[in-house]
Amino acid sequence: MKNVLDVLKERGYVKQIVGEEELYELLSKESVTFYTGYDPTADSLHVGHFVTLMAMAHMQRAGHRPIVLIGGGTAMVGDPSGRTDMRSMMSKETIQHNVDCFKKQMSRFIDVSDGKAIFVNNADWLYGLNYIDFLREIGTCFSVNQMLTAECFKQRLEKGLSFLEFNYMLMQAYDFLVLNRKYNCVLETGGDDQWSNMLAGADLIRRKEGKKGYALTFSLLTTSEGKKMGKTAKGAVWLDAEKTSPYDFFQYWRNVEDDRVDVCMKLLTFMDLEEIATLTAHKDERMNAAKERLAYEVTAIVHGKDIADQVLKQVKAAFSQDVDNMPVVEISAPTNIIDILVKAGQCKSNGEARRLVEGGGVSVDEERITLPSWTLPEQALAKGEFVLHKGKKVHLRVIIK
Repeated sequence: MKNVLDVLKERGYVKQIVGEEELYELLSKESVTFYTGYDPTADSLHVGHFVTLMAMAHMQRAGHRPIVLIGGGTAMVGDPSGRTDMRSMMSKETIQHNVDCFKKQMSRFIDVSDGKAIFVNNADWLYGLNYIDFLREIGTCFSVNQMLTAECFKQRLEKGLSFLEFNYMLMQAYDFLVLNRKYNCVLETGGDDQWSNMLAGADLIRRKEGKKGYALTFSLLTTSEGKKMGKTAKGAVWLDAEKTSPYDFFQYWRNVEDDRVDVCMKLLTFMDLEEIATLTAHKDERMNAAKERLAYEVTAIVHGKDIADQVLKQVKAAFSQDVDNMPVVEISAPTNIIDILVKAGQCKSNGEARRLVEGGGVSVDEERITLPSWTLPEQALAKGEFVLHKGKKVHLRVIIK
């Protein structure tokens, strides 16, 4: 079997590695226990988590054992990496709820049968720490001068870095040490924004155990301009169907930039690389078929093949004006087109809806709407439904409850 590090490199995952040559040899000759950590800062995973989840799945398929660490303890502190301000403080009850949601979602990506993967919560060892003992055992291994040069802290020094957040690096490093001692975990993986924290963990294992700890960071999912992907006008793109519908999820990937399609296929699907190259070879209208395939494959992984089939049917129906198979949304009796757009979830506010209408981006059935005061005609009210068109890509069958 091909070394999983080669697989990850070919697909564009790998950014930085601690101890690359030794790690490559280790991955070639034995099953390696590795971990990736996720702080439960919301009640759902989002697109930003997707790359590391897929990388874990590739590694598990290659015979290595993942530990999924959910940061019920570190979430009490908040990771300053990539932040310009301090995270909102959450209660233990909220964090535990989010932990439960994460575990349920992650089981779709990671095979937990027969001990093939381990789920842990760092609250189990962080909550009970004695602060003085922790400082004496772990704090002495860290240089404040070196910590302040870390990228995750440098960004925050001008606006202010709380002492609470300053502890985060020690806690994440301690996680690696605990997992090394308990499960012989020798490798930490994660997004490239975690590089400084991961270096600290590998170094702590060397200092405390006299052993080698490895770290492997993965590419962040970005647009062609280098901005993180996963945001829309409606907010974050979530993996929870209740927060981002499978239809909207599909459409997000269907509408990615042309030059990101091959990147997303390599990182977010299990498609063969030769097939990806063939589908994305032509930078013209044929790219639309590649985008549709990307959207289908990603939706099938996250929501299941049956849901992906259903959504694909709805998408094709929307563009062919097949009303019976269009995606459906129910709303209470609307007052005007502004009310319709907000109730149908197509605009966040009346102001956004007004601008969309005045810009000529809305039609109902075959009528283009340009006046914010427009109301449904009697025929549509009597029928109890109509088709709402938003721009060229959103077509909904709206039913009045």
